[in-house]
Amino acid sequence: MDNLKRNIESFLQDANSSLTLEEILSVIDGVNASSLALNDTSWLNMLSIEKTPPLELNLLNLRRARIIEIEGSDNVETSKTKVDKLRTVLREMNVNGLILPRADEHQGEYLPSSSERLSWITGFDGSAGFVVVLEDSAAVFTDGRYTLQILQQVDQNHFDIEHITENPPIKWLEKRISKGDRIGFDPWLHSADALRQFESSIESKGGKLVALDANPIDQIWKDRPSAPLSPIVPHHLSYSGKPSAEKRKVVCEVLRQNREGAVILTSPESIAWLLNIRGADVSRTPLPLSFAILNENEHVSLFTDIRKVTNLVTTHLGNEVSIFPFNDIGQQIDSLVNRDIKIRIDPKSNPAWFERYIDTNKGIVSYGEDPVLALKAIKNSIELTGTRNAHVRDGVAFARFLHWFEEKASVGKLDEIGVANQLKSYREEDPLYKDQSFDAISGSGPNGAIVHYRVSPATNRILRKGDLYLIDSGAQYLDGTTDITRTLAIGDPGDEARDRFTRVLKGHIGLATQKFPKGTTGSQIDVLARAPLWSIGADFDHGTGHGVGSYLGVHEGPQRISKTPSSVALQPGMIISNEPGYYKKSSYGIRLENLVVVQAVNLESADREMLGFETITFAPFDNSMIDASLLTHLEIEWINSYHASVRQTLGPLLPPEVASWLEKATMKIQ
Repeated sequence: MDNLKRNIESFLQDANSSLTLEEILSVIDGVNASSLALNDTSWLNMLSIEKTPPLELNLLNLRRARIIEIEGSDNVETSKTKVDKLRTVLREMNVNGLILPRADEHQGEYLPSSSERLSWITGFDGSAGFVVVLEDSAAVFTDGRYTLQILQQVDQNHFDIEHITENPPIKWLEKRISKGDRIGFDPWLHSADALRQFESSIESKGGKLVALDANPIDQIWKDRPSAPLSPIVPHHLSYSGKPSAEKRKVVCEVLRQNREGAVILTSPESIAWLLNIRGADVSRTPLPLSFAILNENEHVSLFTDIRKVTNLVTTHLGNEVSIFPFNDIGQQIDSLVNRDIKIRIDPKSNPAWFERYIDTNKGIVSYGEDPVLALKAIKNSIELTGTRNAHVRDGVAFARFLHWFEEKASVGKLDEIGVANQLKSYREEDPLYKDQSFDAISGSGPNGAIVHYRVSPATNRILRKGDLYLIDSGAQYLDGTTDITRTLAIGDPGDEARDRFTRVLKGHIGLATQKFPKGTTGSQIDVLARAPLWSIGADFDHGTGHGVGSYLGVHEGPQRISKTPSSVALQPGMIISNEPGYYKKSSYGIRLENLVVVQAVNLESADREMLGFETITFAPFDNSMIDASLLTHLEIEWINSYHASVRQTLGPLLPPEVASWLEKATMKIQ
């Protein structure tokens, strides 16, 4: 690598460039911390130097060498060492403990590696978690999806393991806090609403919640990765369907109705949608990490690492978007405060830092939901056409995968990692493919019973005869986001598994075929997916459906289908999943998922506006797992009709041998 550095320094000297090698290395480390593919060279545009072919080659090689260098570093510390160091720092900060969610400044699902503080201190890398560290005790909290995983990853000599709803952090803390205790928190990592709950609880015990000026984890995390750095790119109108100016106008109408002068947006998904931009700062979701302030005059101040902003995106954003570094956001809020206007924040999602900063500077806070959320959830005609097209192409890849799986699975040489990679390889052939939409859940036998199982070399299992295999995966295409789950039999898994599979399918059909009045929420129809399981005393412990974005987050609010009460009505244009399941611990898991679009339906007898679902996922269900004796005539008709649409839609697009296989896979059941 030293030779590469010397070569690059020579190029810089010859070009009389003000750019330094250190600045280049900083960019490269940021790029390597992002999800930008190794063969993606767009990051070179962030370097302000004329790039000759020899220089480009050296820069690309330096990026690869830097990856190898970082991966080869060995700085492993035990949980005890980390916790001991943390407690030392907390004492120096004059606090008796720390509350820490798995979160970053943007409250996103996918965190950059530099924000995986909970994972670093505890070893637990699930997508939902919370940790509390006190002077003489500590605990990690997660939900039922990760019950087994957290036990495998966390050193229980130093952390209690707790269920986040059965014994939430607040209740755990209440039993251990003493009068006068000071509990620290990072105001960038908690929403205002979440902190108020902690504050009330801690103060009732005579303690105090203390905002920290710096995160104590960062002070002891010596090999903490760089913040991600990937170029911001325009998301063209052919995919977005509406220009940014039109979107800003609609959002500002919401602000004006509430007499608000500005809104602070901290969700990169909201900002990406509003400005028609995308990025690669985090894995699986094409986001440029950023904050934004939208003024009532439709002007936007965008706060990000300015190195991400190339001439291409500057032209795309236009004069109505001003770009600032992250650190300037306080100064811009000051200017809003000086105008004596109401500043809208979302107390459920904005970091508490913003509320506290505005209050401290005697500004006017107006509480309200991120106004982009509801607008983003309702897809326009271009977005819907794009996602339908993406699902057809995804269906082609999935059919090729199912054909391959049927040929290979009985051999007894397939493993969970290899199968997931095979599906990924088919999707990657699509020119509009950009990434997976989430880390694939690829679980056979008992691993399939772990709801959010993440296969690793340590857990990778050979698929065996008699297994059920569950594959839950999706893709990010430029024109849409996909998410599909199928459960496949290898040989005969037995009558019980077939019974449960059929009941899950019955629940899936019950939801897919339901008509409901306008104004219905997802929580009001969730029972439809569970009723066939409830009838035998079974259930599943996850939501039935989540919203899905348009080349954005595969998990998108505010709509959902769940037992959890919701006030959000399902509206035409929303995309949502339909994914009931059943999981028998240590034996098998079953989940059947399609994506659906909420649409208006015409019923001759209706005396009010009615809605229903259009299924946009195209993939056969495993007919060998269906017990037709448990199905009604109408349910059988639905399966046969769905399979016919899969066959008619995908068949002409498949290689002959796969099309022939699909004919058999979608044969009518009686």
